[in-house]
Amino acid sequence: MSAPAAPGAGYRQIRAAYTGRTITVYQAFSPAIADAALAAGTFVPPFRRHRATWIKPSFLWMAYRCGWAAKPGQERVLAVEITRDGFHWALEHSCLTHYEPGTYPDPRAWHDRMKATCVRIQWDPERGLHGEALGCRSIQVGLSGDAVGRYVGHWIVSLSDVTGRMRQIHALVCAGRDDAARDLLPAEEPYPLAPDLAARIGATG
Repeated sequence: MSAPAAPGAGYRQIRAAYTGRTITVYQAFSPAIADAALAAGTFVPPFRRHRATWIKPSFLWMAYRCGWAAKPGQERVLAVEITRDGFHWALEHSCLTHYEPGTYPDPRAWHDRMKATCVRIQWDPERGLHGEALGCRSIQVGLSGDAVGRYVGHWIVSLSDVTGRMRQIHALVCAGRDDAARDLLPAEEPYPLAPDLAARIGATG
């Protein structure tokens, strides 16, 4: 994955594995939550619906966040295939986690948007195979309230455990076999967004 030399088109760009109907996002959980979800085909207790849950389309950002499935409580990584309609609903009902000139007219407008929405958008530095920050940003989408209910009850098409794959890639990286590791990464491509939706979430292309 290459990064733009400077902010511009592609600096904040959703890159994901997707089909005409679905997009794949990633989450890391404890074994208890992961096992229950895989058995049910969606998230059930001990998953807590009343808590915010963050979905990430970037496999490598998920790997960085969960320490390649080694951090306590994040030992299992799930690939969650959700409908694109659901994903678009989340983006349409979202607000950036911080005020940003250009995306919002003023801080008051951002604050009002925060109070009126149940989805949060955060752009963090994308990561490479060695955890290094790249020159582009990766999106995280935080769901709470009504959005969690829609996610769990309606958007999920399939769940799969990719923990083994993530650890295999990490083992290859640790062995200095970066090319072999890259061959196992999911194919992620720029995700298409309508201009008004891209502007709403602060995307740049």
